[in-house]
Amino acid sequence: MDQSTVSQSSPQAPDMRLFWGCFIALIATAFGFIARVLTSSEWGAEFGLSETQVGEILGVGLWPFAISIVLFSFIIDKIGYKTAMWFGLLCHSLSTVLILLANDYWMMYLGTLVLALGSGTVEAYINPVVATAFNKEKTKWLNILHAGWPGGLALGGVVIIMLFTGLYWKAKIALILIPTVVYALILWKRTFPIQERVAAGVSYKDMLREVGALGAAIIAYMIFAEIGRIAELGNIFTYIMTLLSAIAFYAYTRSMGRPLYIFLLLIMMLLATTELGVDSWITPLMEGEMGDNAGWVLIYTSVIMVVLRFNSGPLVRKFTPLGILAISAFLAACGLFFLSQAAGFAILAAATVYGLGKAFFWPTTLGVVSEQFPRGGAMTLNAIAGVGMLAVGTFGNPILGYVQDKAIQDRLVIYDQENSTDLSDTYVIDEKRSIIGKYNSLNDEKLSQAPAEDIDIITRIQNVAKKDAIRGVVILPVIMLVCYILLLIYFRSKGGYKQVEIKNEPTAPSR
Repeated sequence: MDQSTVSQSSPQAPDMRLFWGCFIALIATAFGFIARVLTSSEWGAEFGLSETQVGEILGVGLWPFAISIVLFSFIIDKIGYKTAMWFGLLCHSLSTVLILLANDYWMMYLGTLVLALGSGTVEAYINPVVATAFNKEKTKWLNILHAGWPGGLALGGVVIIMLFTGLYWKAKIALILIPTVVYALILWKRTFPIQERVAAGVSYKDMLREVGALGAAIIAYMIFAEIGRIAELGNIFTYIMTLLSAIAFYAYTRSMGRPLYIFLLLIMMLLATTELGVDSWITPLMEGEMGDNAGWVLIYTSVIMVVLRFNSGPLVRKFTPLGILAISAFLAACGLFFLSQAAGFAILAAATVYGLGKAFFWPTTLGVVSEQFPRGGAMTLNAIAGVGMLAVGTFGNPILGYVQDKAIQDRLVIYDQENSTDLSDTYVIDEKRSIIGKYNSLNDEKLSQAPAEDIDIITRIQNVAKKDAIRGVVILPVIMLVCYILLLIYFRSKGGYKQVEIKNEPTAPSR
């Protein structure tokens, strides 16, 4: 494929090797995710981390993804998709080495951060590549592309659980290198297409106008909130940097952003926590019910997602993308509620409902954005993915960990009052700080020296607290359902959901 001849008509002859290379690159990002999730209890115990600290490391596997995907969206049409591919490849390789050398919280944090930067870069180029190559069936092919994510979760999970059981956790992390090498071999000789926004002559400024100052404020707030937490700069730093970012964006674009796009950005924050936040925690959350088999819940729901995403075409045509999202939100809410109550074989039924619900969330949202805001090019498409990752990484995962730590403390206090014991005063003595605020957690050193009776009581309370965290997430897909119903009503008032066709501009794009 000659890049100089690629135009808006290029979807008629897509490079399928390029597509499958992008697909496997997404599998590599999923391997990084599942390897950390399935080993979180091991490295968390080895480094003596609280549940909230584990949540923070799981979170840093997500929010830097957003930084790279957003920043690359500003420059990716200038530097080219292949340059972005090489940067992502470097990060995937380097991060694996850093994690293998980790011996404490901050080393694990750094390695996970680099991994997330690489994963964000991967999505920064694969989304616009596929949306451009298949611009008449964007939602369908974005769903097929993003079958690589659950496919990687399922494949990596099966390998880790069935073949690597009993091995040291760092050996499981090293699996990330396998799909990384494969996608490098496939993509290094491929020619990437010109994004449809560029081919149509839509200017760089017009691309940014779709996001606008409000969109920039949402993105900036979450980025600087996490930076402020790490550097202990406080909320004032976050507010000032957010305001300055929004002012600068408005000064350049003279746009507050498209209202529909801003609304979708806000929904994406809830969606990402519902899907990825729960996926990050699903294994440790279900350990109380399933023990060492808890990882199979994530693998099972991932297989459901792969099958559904590969067969999304007929569903998209029948229900429209927004109809699919509304149905998904309803099923996800039901599935999460059932998971918080289920025991034994009922967990399988609950996980099935949850898997059906979350299957179409991410790629269908990308499809809606690419179909409704083609003038936004890589920026609108990748910014919404970035906001999702920022939300779950900065707030979602730490909140799920915080809910568990707080529930453990509260339930221990109640147990002490009912049984005239002092377990809370004895073991909940570590004060820590997270983005939510200060909290108290179990002291691992004290707990390791506790008598068997105390450990048994605390373990049972921890298992209940984990289900409290799942039940608390149910409100998110319920809110999403209401939002999608409102969007369906809005589009029906305009004659129904239709894909927006980008028109060629009379002048060349301004870089």
